[in-house]
Amino acid sequence: MRPRALRCVRCGTEGEVTGPFKGCPVCAAAGKPTNVQVVYDDEELLPALRRVAGQAASLRDMWHYREVLPVSDGAIVSLGEGATPLLPAPRLGAKLGIPKLHLKDESRNPTGSFKDRLAAAAVSAARELGRRVVVGSSSGNAGAAVAAMSARAGLPCVMFTTQKFPLAMKTQMAVYGTYLLAAPTVQDRWSLMETGVDTLGWFPVTVFGYPFFGSNCYGIEGYKTIGYEIVDQLDALPDHVVFPVGAGDAFSGAFKAIDEYRRAGVIDRLPAMHAAEVYGPLEQALARGADVVDAVEVPVPTVAVSVGSNLSTYQALDVLRRTGGSARSATNEEMLQAQRDLGALEGIWVETSSALSVAALPRLVVAGAVDPDSLVVAVLTADGLKDPNTTAAALPPIPDCSAEFDSALSTLAASYGFDAREHAVPATSRAQGRG
Repeated sequence: MRPRALRCVRCGTEGEVTGPFKGCPVCAAAGKPTNVQVVYDDEELLPALRRVAGQAASLRDMWHYREVLPVSDGAIVSLGEGATPLLPAPRLGAKLGIPKLHLKDESRNPTGSFKDRLAAAAVSAARELGRRVVVGSSSGNAGAAVAAMSARAGLPCVMFTTQKFPLAMKTQMAVYGTYLLAAPTVQDRWSLMETGVDTLGWFPVTVFGYPFFGSNCYGIEGYKTIGYEIVDQLDALPDHVVFPVGAGDAFSGAFKAIDEYRRAGVIDRLPAMHAAEVYGPLEQALARGADVVDAVEVPVPTVAVSVGSNLSTYQALDVLRRTGGSARSATNEEMLQAQRDLGALEGIWVETSSALSVAALPRLVVAGAVDPDSLVVAVLTADGLKDPNTTAAALPPIPDCSAEFDSALSTLAASYGFDAREHAVPATSRAQGRG
């Protein structure tokens, strides 16, 4: 669908669809950095939304929704991203006291994270707009996704990172042929990226600048498809949706989609959308009634490297206010426990950052923000293999046993509390095929 303009999320100022993708200049001049979003003519958008809605049976990838995305079919770059499963979580829900808990598992995307949606939409837009080089700054997930999509498109990709992020993520970024450079600090990588955008016309995909305002608005259109999918796959509207939130790109993109469905008459209300944070900048902004999200203190290092920011954005704060949502943080211990619970109870291993949406749920319930008997969707953003060292460091060592089977049985009991004999299937039942 042809975009009409890029509009400021805060003040409504509109600009050209060709960028420059540095947020709203009016709000920036006022000291209130704010992202822009892609807008369309409602006469085209709303009927198109009604056409694509409710067709989960034919969902194959995020381009199922291409009619309401801002690139032409000929510009689409894809590795089959999107159409990730939305799974009921009965055992985890029982432990948390949220029986209708569902999990949107974004770890199933091609490079293992939700960032593939951002990257596919943004790199497609770069191709549509005739840009020659794609650029980003990343601690891993976005870098891998942007590098992979750029390789798919045949576009050069420059990615600025640092040396302080997990080896698995840096390896994944490098293997796609990106021009990977380690800057001294996170702020340095943003400055270098901005210089490339300003002086050489590189197409920016990720966050850059400080205080940051969010990622490329065309990429955020890719995140819209998470919102469409949640509604269509459930064939219902959840009461609550919880995201891990750093800059709030996916959070705001999913909200934009759900609100578009509301405006098109596909649904009649909005779910409450909640931000799971590491350090709580959104929670503090809400408590102050602020319209700017300020940086907060960092008391301890975090295991959630992908969303471990002490700052967030107006686009995320706006979603919270417009949906009546809340923001809550979780400790390192709570995130690691949520990660283990997801694996042991539901068979899903996600990156520690991704488990933040589940780790924050008990606090949201205690605060009265989430009714435990309501329909709740927690979004899981990335695969556990993105940062296996963090997971491994929190797990106990594997116990040894001898080559004797009795030793194995006694070790199972001593180390795990598992009495294997109590679970034995009688020989007669085995012979009859019943256990």
